[in-house]
Amino acid sequence: MHRLQRRRFAIIVAGSTLLLAAPHFVQAQQNFPTKPVRLVVSTTAGSQPDTLGRIIGQKLTERWGQAIVIDNRPGGGGTLAAVPVAKATPDAYTILYVLPNFVTSAVLQPRLPYDPLKDFDGISQIGISTNVLVAAPALGAKSVNDLVTLARAQPGKLIFVTGPTGTAVHLTGARFNFLTGIKAVHVAFKGGPEATIEVLAGRAHYHVGTMGVTLPFIREGKLVALGVTTPQRAPVLPDIPALGELLPEFKRPETSHGLLAPAGTPRPILERINGEIARILDLPDVKERLQNISFVPAPSTPDEYKRILRAQIEAVSGLVRNIGLRQK
Repeated sequence: MHRLQRRRFAIIVAGSTLLLAAPHFVQAQQNFPTKPVRLVVSTTAGSQPDTLGRIIGQKLTERWGQAIVIDNRPGGGGTLAAVPVAKATPDAYTILYVLPNFVTSAVLQPRLPYDPLKDFDGISQIGISTNVLVAAPALGAKSVNDLVTLARAQPGKLIFVTGPTGTAVHLTGARFNFLTGIKAVHVAFKGGPEATIEVLAGRAHYHVGTMGVTLPFIREGKLVALGVTTPQRAPVLPDIPALGELLPEFKRPETSHGLLAPAGTPRPILERINGEIARILDLPDVKERLQNISFVPAPSTPDEYKRILRAQIEAVSGLVRNIGLRQK
């Protein structure tokens, strides 16, 4: 057989193989999932993201008849969770629950073992956590304007505490300080609860904390809530303004929660999961549970979520430059 004939024969065989395989490939997409799906979360069991992942996982299991296995991989600023998803087979049987640390790590860790945009496909944004700007009662601040006035009157005197440097709550607080012109002493602790304790004990003046940790102390009068970080007011604190009401830059949150799949995942599978997420977030019982933990659902299309992530990375990069935070 001449070389040209052999080449034509090889092309015909390859094409026939693809045609024979195509129906099976399409059927595999239509039947997704046919086995358990692993949802990788970068926090410990019992945390808010873990709880949200389990709420979504339970509803998907009920719908699909396949288990959604939560794989908790805390540490490394979220990289320990992101790496196995980036390297997984692109079939959506391993997906990532995205937290704000995914965005902050993309900015603060330039030598990541993955590309935060190129190595993942968007599934959907899930929503936004509510954090609260709180102050010690002894400070005497009853509003954001009070805090700004007090801080500007004594630059470098007030103590602002957060969890670890570079986390979402730290960057939110730093963003607030930058936009209002506050010069405060920043002290970082191992976790957010430890920072809250410092304010409760009167050793620090203010900080941005999670709603779950701060709300009981706000209700007891041991902390003064000044503003919430979501675009709208929180139902559990209806009298406390959203920072977006006072600072236009806060109308768009710098980070959010979402779902990503490995790059190259078939589009029909992404869209199927996306539709399920939108349906789940609209269920009355899920809405009630999310409201109870002050989580604001905000589903998106797969393409919208990739654009959201890109914009968030750009916004956090700008913030890091403005506040002079060094990359790791």
